[in-house]
Amino acid sequence: MMNSDHAYMARALELARKGLYSTHPNPRVGCVIVRDGRIVGEGWHARAGEPHAEVHALRQAGEQARGATAYVTLEPCSHHGRTPPCADALINAGVARVVAAMQDPNPQVGGNGLLRLMHAGIAVHSGVLEAEARSLNAGFIKRMEHGLPLVRVKLAMSLDGRTAMANGESQWITGPQARSAVQRLRARSSVVLTGADTVLADGARLTLRESELGLDTEQTFMALSRQPLRVLVDGRLRVPLSAPFFQAGAAMVATCAAASARFRYLDDGHELLAVPGSNGHVDLRKLLLELAERGANEVLVEAGPRLAGAFTRQNLVDEYQLFVAPKFLGSSARPLLDLPLGRMAEAPALKIVEMRAVGDDWRIVAVPQPVE
Repeated sequence: MMNSDHAYMARALELARKGLYSTHPNPRVGCVIVRDGRIVGEGWHARAGEPHAEVHALRQAGEQARGATAYVTLEPCSHHGRTPPCADALINAGVARVVAAMQDPNPQVGGNGLLRLMHAGIAVHSGVLEAEARSLNAGFIKRMEHGLPLVRVKLAMSLDGRTAMANGESQWITGPQARSAVQRLRARSSVVLTGADTVLADGARLTLRESELGLDTEQTFMALSRQPLRVLVDGRLRVPLSAPFFQAGAAMVATCAAASARFRYLDDGHELLAVPGSNGHVDLRKLLLELAERGANEVLVEAGPRLAGAFTRQNLVDEYQLFVAPKFLGSSARPLLDLPLGRMAEAPALKIVEMRAVGDDWRIVAVPQPVE
């Protein structure tokens, strides 16, 4: 039974990944229904407000769901949200057993879905491929458990750790395959966040570009159906509304400048968010708390050394995505992070969890090590 449980849950996780770019603010969930050793129903959650994975799978299974086993990558919900409880749908369908990869970290569920199934006489088992399930929804889990989104910092650098020439020239350090990978990082994020320096120096837009996504037709459609919220951290409102960033669509500006400018931004279709700060610098943790309140699961930071360094110094980064180009920019070029350190003991420790070639470049995924 254990081997087959793992195999069917692996398939459910494969289905859940179909929602990688579209389920915000909901988690990515897949479901497989098995009867007599045969899959009779499959489903995955596509968008908030649409049927959950279990409902799609039950519809496909029909009467064959009675007496079957349902494999779900996240505990079936037990509360009325924008859709009815999935636990009730499984009970009404007459399934005999439910296997969940993990409990739902949402306090509105938090084990109640599994309890409801058990009270209905359904055999319940949880924890199959839990690590994989948690990884898929790490941002949703962090938001539910800590009230903060998962923060990824994307950095592109040369082999000597430089991000731009001394005059600010930075396009393009990396090649097309690396840029395509960054597009997919944007597409899966709830928020793409940058700073005034980057927008002023590079004319950055931070939009999704269909031609660079590198996805199949279905996934491209799902990605483009939900553009991430673009957030500009501009403590002193230095970026003019005529900048390309604002011409690319609605955006949010986080600032500690006077709120009297709000209507000027609203008239252009943007939101001005007043965030406490000091010396013209936005309090980044408070900004992240506000974004989480709005349902942001994953925030991608694409910024220059000052803002990226500020996230690092304040221990707000969960993951670094570094793209390394096989070239040198020289000692006068700009550094990766504004991170003044006096002693080796002050250097943040990282653990490299993935390293692979991306075209002619290298992609390194690293996570901060806990401070002992």
